Amino acid sequence: MSLETMEPNPTWDAASYEGTVETLESHRDELTYKVWGGDWCKDCRALLPDFGAALEAAGVPDDRIDEIAVDEDKQGPGVDEYGIDYIPTVVVLDDDGEEVTRFVESEDQPPAVWLADQLETTLEPAN
Repeated sequence: MSLETMEPNPTWDAASYEGTVETLESHRDELTYKVWGGDWCKDCRALLPDFGAALEAAGVPDDRIDEIAVDEDKQGPGVDEYGIDYIPTVVVLDDDGEEVTRFVESEDQPPAVWLADQLETTLEPAN
């Protein structure tokens, strides 16, 4: 099931987030984003449209984005398996299914920015 809140925000300005988009783009064919949320959730409605726009700007293929709707009791597919307590939560997996990083609603930056920073730290080679 898809999330309406993941529909890209048409007013999101990719140029203002050039570094974020570049980082997401550089890993677009090697990472999968599992997004837990609910269209009923105010935090999801506030955060996920911009995240959807960032993934779109980065050219992340649809088959690398898994949108998982949860009910108002935060129950749904994979909730127990991935330890989802808060939404939105975005778990980023590599092609081996290993968790690379995760964004949870309480982070102090928007999901795309926070995840791009984590990916740069975790995956980028040291110079």
